[in-house]
Amino acid sequence: MIPTGIIGGTGMAQLAGLEIEREERAVTPWGEPSAPLVRGRYAGMPVVFLARHGRDHDIAPHAINYRANVWALRDAGVRRVIAVNAVGGISADCAPGTLVVPDQLIDYSWGRAHSYCDGTAMPLEHVDFTAPYSDTVREWLLWAGAAAGIEPRDGGTYAATQGPRLETAAEIDRLERDGCDIVGMTGMPEAALARELKLEYACCAVVVNWAAGRGGDIHTELEAWVQTGMAAARRLIEAALGAGATS
Repeated sequence: MIPTGIIGGTGMAQLAGLEIEREERAVTPWGEPSAPLVRGRYAGMPVVFLARHGRDHDIAPHAINYRANVWALRDAGVRRVIAVNAVGGISADCAPGTLVVPDQLIDYSWGRAHSYCDGTAMPLEHVDFTAPYSDTVREWLLWAGAAAGIEPRDGGTYAATQGPRLETAAEIDRLERDGCDIVGMTGMPEAALARELKLEYACCAVVVNWAAGRGGDIHTELEAWVQTGMAAARRLIEAALGAGATS
């Protein structure tokens, strides 16, 4: 059975409840991924888990080897990826604790190795990125969330910023004017690289704080909501896998 890839972000350096079968240190044309790939079963289904920031959460968003991460998952036999991202909430209905399954994104990052299609490793190709996330995986997550009583927000625009610093209030105002609902630092180029490798990729965004200028103390909120939000994300993934893989 084809395994599902799960990329864990801040607050999910390990996947609690994963029945580990083995770990693999992957080697790719782009170097090593952030951490060894962990193969196992979750909710009875085969998965390959990768900690995006490393096991010790010591790799900054702009320093992640996204190309190695996504390539390693593809080489491990993964064809479908659930990416878990901790984000800040911009829109009023994206309060801390909310799960969002976005359908659009805007990339504000810079200087990251963002493509395999450089004319050397892979032929130059202008991939269609109109809809950056897989509708099939999005619908699977939304259905599973509703069935589990979690009710994630259906749709929204993810703003991918450079980091590792958090944004200013004025920058968040700009993102809101651009139509962004949530803001994070790791959504790109991960999504685009998955598209280039023809992987079915979707994001489960966990809102762990209000974005700058939207109320509350960011660091106090973040510590409290990371645990709660990631627990909800694990329940959603468990519900999705437990219901069986999509075709």
